[in-house]
This record gives sequence, structure tokens and C-alpha cells, in this order.
Amino acid sequence: MLIREIQQKDNASIAQVIRAVFHELDAPKVGTAYADPILDTLYEVYQEPRSIYYIVENEGKVVGGCGIASLENSDASVCELQKMYFAPEIRGTGYAEKIIEKCLDFAQKQGFEICYLETLSFMTAAQKLYKRIGFENIDGPMGNTGHNSCEVWMTKSLNSKK
Repeated sequence: MLIREIQQKDNASIAQVIRAVFHELDAPKVGTAYADPILDTLYEVYQEPRSIYYIVENEGKVVGGCGIASLENSDASVCELQKMYFAPEIRGTGYAEKIIEKCLDFAQKQGFEICYLETLSFMTAAQKLYKRIGFENIDGPMGNTGHNSCEVWMTKSLNSKK
């Protein structure tokens, strides 16, 4: 398996992976990444300064991804870990942790000091991973992601790795 930066040709494939996870988990479609108007154009979205999106590719097939970008309506020191979704066949392989570490390394190099994320409360495996990497729960949302169905918010200081 390969972790690489997103290419334009990946747009439809990663959007399909993300939507499939929502269907598989019977997760809310409104107020989540599923309804984001940008979901079909992630390559273009992540061409913005201080942002990147990584794809996990398995034998030429897109099987997951994760990105970093400035947190909308926040100060310049805060980034957001965004759109981390994986097809069932690669869950539990360690690629989630690898891709998050790549994202956090990128964020540190871009001068971000805090990384924010939000998720759904029933996504407990993801929350365990985030905590293991050093994310801590906070009491409410930051910025303006439009994901009002997400009820778990976490941050990690980027001044230290773990």
C-alpha cells in the first residue's frame, strides 16, 4: 500500500470511499462530511496554501484518505484534521495512524500550533486512535466546519509530537 498526495484523478474514488463509509455505518448524512459541497473536488480544495490531502492506494485502488487545512473561522495557528475515511479492507492495518502522522508533520512544518478534529460519538475506534496519538477531548466545537451532527471535538498541541 502507498500513501501519496491526492491527484485530480482521485476525486471520484475518494468521494465514493467517504460516502460508502457513511452508508456502511448508517451515519448521519446531513451536518457531516457526507453533505459537504466540496466532497467531489477534494484535489482542487487541497491546493490552497497550508493544506494537503493524502490518499491511501492499494494496488492502484483508492482505499482511504485524510487531510489537513486551516480551520475555517479560526486563527492562523489552528488547523483541522479532515476527511479521514478508510474502506473496510484496510482498517486495522496501521495506515490510519501513518496517514495522521504525515498530516501532523505537514501541519507542524506549516507553522500550525494546534490541530482540531471532530467526529461522531459512535466512531469509538477512531476516537481511541486519536487519543493514542495525543488528541484530547474539548467541550465544544471550534471554527465553522458546518458539521453540526458531529458531537465529539478534540485538539492536539503540535508543539510536541506526542
